[in-house]
Amino acid sequence: MPNNQQPKPTRAALLRIPLFRLLAINLAIGACAAALLVGGLLWLNPGHLRELILADRAGGVALVLLLASFLITFGSAAMGSAIMAQGRKEDDSGRGGGHQSPLAVQELAQRRRTH
Repeated sequence: MPNNQQPKPTRAALLRIPLFRLLAINLAIGACAAALLVGGLLWLNPGHLRELILADRAGGVALVLLLASFLITFGSAAMGSAIMAQGRKEDDSGRGGGHQSPLAVQELAQRRRTH
C-alpha cells in the first residue's frame, strides 16, 4: 500500500504560514478585546447585568455565552480588518481616505476631450 497521504501539519508548522500567523495573532487580539469588554461590563454592572448573571442557577452558562459571542464578534472583526489591510501600501504619504482610482481619472479625462 503506497503512502500517498500527506502528514498532518503541526502547530509549529502552521505558524510558519504567514497568512495563518496573521489570522492567529489578530484572533488573539480580538479575544483579548472581548475578554476586556466582558470584564468591564461585569465590573461596571450596567442594568444590573452582573447581579443577573450571578443570581441565576446557570450563571456560568450565561457568562460563557456572553464571552463566546463577544469573542466571535471581536475576533472576526480583527481578522477581517487585518485581511482587508493587506493590500494597503505603507507609503500613503499621509493622505486621507477616498483615494481615486487611476482608471476613474483616465475615464474622466477622456470624457472631457470628447465633449
